[in-house]
Amino acid sequence: MIETATLGGGCFWCVEAALVQLDGVVSAISGYCGGNLANPDYQAICTGESGHAEVVQIRFDSATLDYRTLLLAFFAIHDPTTSNRQGNDVGSQYRSVIFTHDASQEAIARVLITELDGNGIWPAPIVTQILPAPRFWPAEDYHQDYFARNPHQGYCQFVVEPKVAKLRQQFRDQLKPG
Repeated sequence: MIETATLGGGCFWCVEAALVQLDGVVSAISGYCGGNLANPDYQAICTGESGHAEVVQIRFDSATLDYRTLLLAFFAIHDPTTSNRQGNDVGSQYRSVIFTHDASQEAIARVLITELDGNGIWPAPIVTQILPAPRFWPAEDYHQDYFARNPHQGYCQFVVEPKVAKLRQQFRDQLKPG
């Protein structure tokens, strides 16, 4: 069954480039969610005042990739303990957020966060927001598949590539074939 997940963990280039590696991911679209501006664009999002987060809307086959595993991968590629920042990317648009599409996704996310906090993986508590999914706005075309199209760009080499490599190492058994 094809399901939808909407996740924000800093720059959407990073989240999309890493999670698209997982077997079962059918599509990953970078975009904006959770703000107060209709039809937002990148320029408005970058101000941090629109209320939107940079997110990736992922369509996945739950028979191949379950939601919990997808969330585990999501948590592995960003720091869910910092509010409104990932590395040098600072602002509410870079917050850690899970926009849930049904009660089951919300329950899985809440249980997983409790488990991860209990395991003491990070030195601080997880601050990832869990919110009902509002309208999703796709980002401009040049943001889609950004890492795949620009692997030698500086940000991609120093920020995106390490996250992709980490996912590929930690989730090697869940990667797409080939």
